Amino acid sequence: MSNLTFYDRQRIEYYLNFERLSLRDIAGFIDRNVSIVSREIKRNKPQLSPYNAELAQRAAERKRKITNMKKLEKCELLKKYVREQLNDDWSPEQIAGRLVKHPPPELKKVKVKTVCAETIYQHIYNQNDGEDRLYHHLRRNQPKRQKQGKRKHRAQTIPDRVSIDQRPEIINNKERYGDLETDLVLGRYAKEAIQTAYERKAMYTILQKLASKKAEESKDALAETIETFPPNFIKSITYDNGSENTKHNDLERDYRLETFFCDPYAAWQKGGVENLNGLIRQYIPKKTDLRTVSQERLKFIEKRLNTRPRKSLNYLTPSEVISNVLSTM
Repeated sequence: MSNLTFYDRQRIEYYLNFERLSLRDIAGFIDRNVSIVSREIKRNKPQLSPYNAELAQRAAERKRKITNMKKLEKCELLKKYVREQLNDDWSPEQIAGRLVKHPPPELKKVKVKTVCAETIYQHIYNQNDGEDRLYHHLRRNQPKRQKQGKRKHRAQTIPDRVSIDQRPEIINNKERYGDLETDLVLGRYAKEAIQTAYERKAMYTILQKLASKKAEESKDALAETIETFPPNFIKSITYDNGSENTKHNDLERDYRLETFFCDPYAAWQKGGVENLNGLIRQYIPKKTDLRTVSQERLKFIEKRLNTRPRKSLNYLTPSEVISNVLSTM
């Protein structure tokens, strides 16, 4: 068995940090292959602090989420129900609405109970199983899905949004460490993005590859960034008003930090991360296809930026500054 339990991770933390055992010895004590222990530490140890079982467990649970599996593939009963109704010539909208308002008894105990109309359409037009082509049961009986017209932009309402005008002077004046600014760098195609996080006082950079701009993915990436630092080090995050930031409340609750939002169309209010985005363009020009940029490449860029001396840091590098700060904690 290769999946580590929380108890396994607690034992790794103890043997690694307190007993100072080798990875081979730790693997022997927890009855796992040494490669599993090595991979666990490499994947889930924060860059700037010791291995922590609780943080590692949280990171592992996030990574365990199945992001490349369609929702209908996660629940065979739900898939069977949807296909049966399509064969009865129900529209995707009718099926999705029925699942919400009047779910069938056989689905009441399953984990995935509902599905949206768009997911059903995707299932219809992405079939590759050789079964009856479900598009025959749609009103227009089209073998290829028509391109959707451009949708009008809708202003995104961010719950519990706190204006940057209410941000304390201790943050504005960079009088402490632990205050982040965050933004997205986009490529040629709008789907993928790079999340940039910038610690204001040390000018320290962390870059994360995002497969999409969805709020859940952005939140999980920021959680990983926060866990790169020791517990309670990050005290605030300043965002723009993009829809990817709508789950800021989850981070507030989980990490006991404050969140602030710039005014609309006022990117200059988080100038540190905006300047950082300009530096990143040296390595990733505009219109780059981000599918060709790996997380390993981002780590290389991150290291380059963090090991450049900065005038405002008295020509120390961000890595040197943050290392000095963390060594005194």
